[in-house]
Amino acid sequence: MSVKSNEIDMTTGPLIPKILAFSLPLMLSGILQLLFNAADIIVVGQFTSAQAMAAVGSTGSLNNLIVNIFLGLSIGSSVLMARFYGAKSRENIHTLIHTSILLAIVSGCTLIILGQILAHPLLTLMGTPSDVIDQSILYMRIVFLGMPAMLTYDFGAGILRAVGDTRRPLLYLFIAGIINVCLNLISVIIFGMGVAGVALATITSQYISALLVLRCMIKSDSVYKLSLRELKIRKRMLLQIIRIGIPAGVQGALFSISNVLIQSSINSFGSLVMAGNTAASNIEGFVYTSMNAVYQASTNFTSQNVGAHKTKNITPVLLSCILIVTAVGLILSTIVEIFAYQLLGIYSSDPEVISYGIERLHVVCLTYFLCGLMDTACGSIRGLGYSIAPTLVSLAGACGLRILWVYTIFQVYRTQFVLYLSYPVSWAVTFIVHIICFIIFSNKWKRKIENQDKNLMEKASI
Repeated sequence: MSVKSNEIDMTTGPLIPKILAFSLPLMLSGILQLLFNAADIIVVGQFTSAQAMAAVGSTGSLNNLIVNIFLGLSIGSSVLMARFYGAKSRENIHTLIHTSILLAIVSGCTLIILGQILAHPLLTLMGTPSDVIDQSILYMRIVFLGMPAMLTYDFGAGILRAVGDTRRPLLYLFIAGIINVCLNLISVIIFGMGVAGVALATITSQYISALLVLRCMIKSDSVYKLSLRELKIRKRMLLQIIRIGIPAGVQGALFSISNVLIQSSINSFGSLVMAGNTAASNIEGFVYTSMNAVYQASTNFTSQNVGAHKTKNITPVLLSCILIVTAVGLILSTIVEIFAYQLLGIYSSDPEVISYGIERLHVVCLTYFLCGLMDTACGSIRGLGYSIAPTLVSLAGACGLRILWVYTIFQVYRTQFVLYLSYPVSWAVTFIVHIICFIIFSNKWKRKIENQDKNLMEKASI
């Protein structure tokens, strides 16, 4: 199976240049994807009100809570794609692709229904203020109409990235991002549609990016060629995707539960604090998504090497990714800290909103590299094929500890600083436990491969 020019063989050659070649376009892709939501918040923050800005931002953690289980399935699909590609298994790749794309469409349609039903009760449960909740419900219900497109893009782009093609997903997001920003400005400034306008702009751009990635796969002559007539969910492949993807999705949901709890605590401080937190968390998102590209590199590079039985590459992949993600996190966080006032001013001109945003950035953004370390170690474990263990670790270390913090320490010291401190503490603890798990599982996998090779040699000598 030959390697095309836009693909990467992650099992041979120097690791760091290949990890960077994989990660840099992915970082830009993630930043463009973030611009979908950031453009919404900037436009409503500058041209409507702080309440509208808070309405858009307050739905983020709740949306993630509902969507993350399904996004976990796309992780399972991507991990398997990288493994099959490393093992050069064309038949498995064909089955995986056609199962994955149909699964994405079905899951997206399911999410449309869930979003319409759950928007009002969940936003009420979160304690969303009365001056914000109606706009929050409207924004959330419209955004969920774009879920089939969002999942189709994520599954399709995950398949392309698993073979090392991170450039074309970047191009498709760039096109969709430009359209999103233009539609935001037109709908809010010209037509005065407020949160409804930016929500419609977002889902329009999502459908465009989904159609572009599907077109790429349909017209491809590579191993990931897609035929719409062959779309079918194969039970055997679905079960493999679920085995890896559901624990990954549960892990994302668990983080979202703790973030929803923290968002509820932030809501108790009022709409101005909510707006400042929204702006700051969006800025942090650009740091996070850059580090998340390295997490995806650790998952895909590990998985390809697992498929190719390259045991000697497993630990160097993690160490290289740790080095890169630390550098990315520290450099970007420092830049954000230096230009915090100017960056927050893009989202709102209200001095109070900016001051509340700076308070969050001082605590969370400066320690964000710890989150990158945690995710990268988790990615390598998942690339090895162990998906339940990192989920359990995240449940106890990140989610559980964060919830415990809110109900104990934060209840005694009810300040934003103490609330935000729960993030770096949970990241550091979870990273340490992930490293211990990686050492155990990588050694276990290496022994398994060595025993398999030994048995094959013995059979060959008979």
